[in-house]
Amino acid sequence: MRKNILSLVTLLLFGVANAQDVKIGMKGGLNLSSWSGDTEGINLKARFGINIGALAQIKLSDNFDIQPEVFYSTQGTKFKNVQVNVNDWNYKGDIKLNFSYINVPVLFKYSADDKSFFEAGPQIGFLTSAKASAKLTQYSPTIDQDVKKMFQSVEFGFVVGVGYNITQHLMTDLRYNIGLSNIAKTESGDDTKIRNSVLALSLACKF
Repeated sequence: MRKNILSLVTLLLFGVANAQDVKIGMKGGLNLSSWSGDTEGINLKARFGINIGALAQIKLSDNFDIQPEVFYSTQGTKFKNVQVNVNDWNYKGDIKLNFSYINVPVLFKYSADDKSFFEAGPQIGFLTSAKASAKLTQYSPTIDQDVKKMFQSVEFGFVVGVGYNITQHLMTDLRYNIGLSNIAKTESGDDTKIRNSVLALSLACKF
C-alpha cells in the first residue's frame, strides 16, 4: 500500500513535467515539532528537525494552483524531567523521541497577488523510523531504543500555511501540520490519543 501511494505521487510529480503550466521543484527547510492530545502531566518540549523533498505546482487559474509534494521529515518531541526505571533503580532525566516520516501533502493554493499566497490541504505520512534516546542524571550511558512498534505506520493530517514568491523560481512558506489521527498504538480499553504537531519553514526552487 505504502509503495503504491509513493509510486503514484512520484508519477504525479515527475510525469506532469511536460504538461502546460506545470512547474517541478525541490524544497527544504526546518521543522519545530511536538505532540498534542492526551499529554496532560507530561513536560513536553518541541524539537527541531528538517524537511527535504520534491513538489509539482500545477496552475488551475490565475489565482489558484494545486501542489502535490513528497518529502522526508524528521519530527518528534522531548520529555523533560521524567522518571525512568533501570535495573530496579529510578533515575530522572530527559527523553528525546526521533521520528522520520515520508509525508505526502496535496495543497490547494490561492494567490492574492504575484507575491503572496495561502495554502491548505490534506496530508498523509508514512513512519519510516522511531527511536527514543534517554539521558539520565547519575547514569552515564545514553539509553537508545527502537520504539517504532509502539506507533502507527500511517498518520493523517491537515496543512495550513502562507507563503511568498521571492522570484519567479524561488519561494518560501510557513506552514502548520495539524495531526488528525492517533499516532499511538493502543490496546483495547486504552483511549489515549496523541497527534503530531509540526510547524515548518521551507525554501523551494521551481523549474
